[in-house]
Amino acid sequence: MAQKFNGADTPNDTFWIGGTSYMTPGCARCNTWRASVRSLVAYRATTKLQRLSTATDPNSSTTTLPAPAPYTPPQTGLLSRLPRSWVPYAELIRLDKPAGSYYLFFPCVFSTLLAAPLASPVAAPAAVLGTSLLFLAGAVVMRGAGCTINDLWDRNLDPHVARTRLRPIARGAVTPRNGVVFAGAQLLVGLAVLLQFPPACFFYATPSLLLVAIYPLAKRVTYYPQFVLGLTFSWGAIMGFPALGVDLLSNGAALAAAGLLYSSNVAWTVLYDMIYAHMDIKDDAKAGIKSIALKHDKETKQVLTGLALAQVALLAGAGIAAGAGPAFFIGSCGGALATLGIMIKRVNLKSVKDCWWWFVNGCWITGGVISLGLAADYVVRYVERDERDERDGEAST
Repeated sequence: MAQKFNGADTPNDTFWIGGTSYMTPGCARCNTWRASVRSLVAYRATTKLQRLSTATDPNSSTTTLPAPAPYTPPQTGLLSRLPRSWVPYAELIRLDKPAGSYYLFFPCVFSTLLAAPLASPVAAPAAVLGTSLLFLAGAVVMRGAGCTINDLWDRNLDPHVARTRLRPIARGAVTPRNGVVFAGAQLLVGLAVLLQFPPACFFYATPSLLLVAIYPLAKRVTYYPQFVLGLTFSWGAIMGFPALGVDLLSNGAALAAAGLLYSSNVAWTVLYDMIYAHMDIKDDAKAGIKSIALKHDKETKQVLTGLALAQVALLAGAGIAAGAGPAFFIGSCGGALATLGIMIKRVNLKSVKDCWWWFVNGCWITGGVISLGLAADYVVRYVERDERDERDGEAST
């Protein structure tokens, strides 16, 4: 910035800032002081204007951040095979990113396997498998509906986050009105799936819709929206019991097992979503989006460890309430403790790629060992029941 004073002791000092002259009558020292102050103010103002102009001037020599990459239709994978008009809706339900559906499905499997030995008689393998497949269909549909509702609420926030700015509603590929219609259609399909279960399931499932609707709002008012997500995604930990005909209101052991299993899954959801939230932590801070990762950035691994211990302890409590055997405590509880410990130790929270890898694969690693332990315990107890029935039959003859 050019700056010139034409004579320190002349009655009329003149100085130029950016080509503009200022006349300062009066004593030389006073004039020099006034000139310096005005010079500083003008310099800062002009510099700010220059920065603004260079940020938008393509011919400027000043280095600016590259413009965000434009949206490119998928060229590979499942979405590339769909008609172009379908692609935004497939993206809206995250059809190409099914990890969320699995996280919604696993609590349903856990509760189905835990409830099966408590049914009277013990649920047959065909019933357990059929119920699990229905839950899988429901998880896929309701996860898609949840994503659509979430994106409708977040349509003014998503453009400010690098990872979400090209989501269909945020980029204008799906209008809010069409998004509402699409969400309604998915909820109707979800209702059709729900009606395939015993009638009692409708009573237990309905309250979860309120949680689906309010989760996106939680990000605006609390640093702990992951707990609301946990309450939502863990609902399946209750549903397996009424799905197999176990009445929670009249069976105290089943009610305790369901409550403890539900709480365990809430802890698990908060744990994995805290890792997921670290992928957006910088953009979330700029956009004013709250998360547990932002609140506990410096002590994330300690929080994750506490959540893992709570998850396993509550899972063990559910097994005790349900009368589970060694296969459950060794396979499910021991396996969960080991896999969660490895994940917490190895995940690099500063790496978006690493956080994503553990989020995607963690559901299969931890969810898989819990399911295997529960399945082994169910098989043992089912075989024991058959053997007991045979002995009772022989004794009666």
